[in-house]
Amino acid sequence: MKTHKILIALFVMLTTSFFAGNDAEACSRVVYEGTESLVIVGRSLDWKTPIPTNIYVYPRGMEKQGNRQENSVRWRSRYGAVYAVSYDGGITEGMNEMGLVINGLFCKGTVYSNADTENRPPMSLAVFVAWLLDMNATTDEVVDVLRKHQFNISGATFDGGTVSALHWGITDASGKTAILEFDNGNVNIYEGTDLQVLTNDPAFPKMQAIVDYWHNIGGQAMLPGTVKSPDRFVRGDYFVHHVQKTGNADIGASIARSIVMNLSVPYLYTVETEPNVSSTQWRSLANLRDKRYYFDIVTNSGMFYIDLNRCNLREGAHVMKLDTSRSTTMVGDATARLVKSHPFSPMY
Repeated sequence: MKTHKILIALFVMLTTSFFAGNDAEACSRVVYEGTESLVIVGRSLDWKTPIPTNIYVYPRGMEKQGNRQENSVRWRSRYGAVYAVSYDGGITEGMNEMGLVINGLFCKGTVYSNADTENRPPMSLAVFVAWLLDMNATTDEVVDVLRKHQFNISGATFDGGTVSALHWGITDASGKTAILEFDNGNVNIYEGTDLQVLTNDPAFPKMQAIVDYWHNIGGQAMLPGTVKSPDRFVRGDYFVHHVQKTGNADIGASIARSIVMNLSVPYLYTVETEPNVSSTQWRSLANLRDKRYYFDIVTNSGMFYIDLNRCNLREGAHVMKLDTSRSTTMVGDATARLVKSHPFSPMY
């Protein structure tokens, strides 16, 4: 029986290599569910070059639009939120004051539009996450908006023309999660009570099939150890189900952070056969119960956080910003380090 399991494991390793190819773009996401309503979402952002990312806090009641075009999606924000804004031009992820978090991760092969969507109101990827966080309090509300699909994604390039092919993990304060993917312009949404891990390609159904193989093998004797997307997914799925549950925010953050670090790619990781492989640039944690957003840049000495409960999110309040290039030694509560700022300029 033991030999049989090892043979199955070797087969699955070959299968995951086939699906994964070269992970030039990589990211990982886990949802830690503790006790006393503690839910913490952790993620790593991996890329082949540094992605400068600043932290912005936006209040309620701001008028926004999804694109410069007249017919773009327009909204007035119901909820304040903290955003991670890459290149000061596009929102990678964020958490709103209701404890809803949305994280974008790379997913090769994503196609956002088709002939049926091209005449719908445009929505730039740069503010897509903001729109969902600004207007919704729960995962169910977001899913309802997405299923109606009254928008057309635009603005899908960055970093010198790289196509930003993404899928998203959506989790609310209750711990309910949904996965959003686009397949040739069609919205695919996966919902359930046990969607606690997300990495990159293949698409979620194929990834789940790989994980099911490993469930039969068990992870105590063997886990896949490469930086490829399926291997990171399998490790994350195993560890998130084999850690203690706590209601303590600090211990919970340490647990979630340790899992994300296990899924991270060493900084400046280099393989001769994979010259464009990504390495982890930063990690984040979102405590959905206590509304704390943690940020951990791998070249910095420590991790800091923004406490949304201490931010002025009232309508008419200033947009606030934390410039992470000036935070190399910042550790702990950095809420007081936020400064008044103009809104960032979206890369429509």
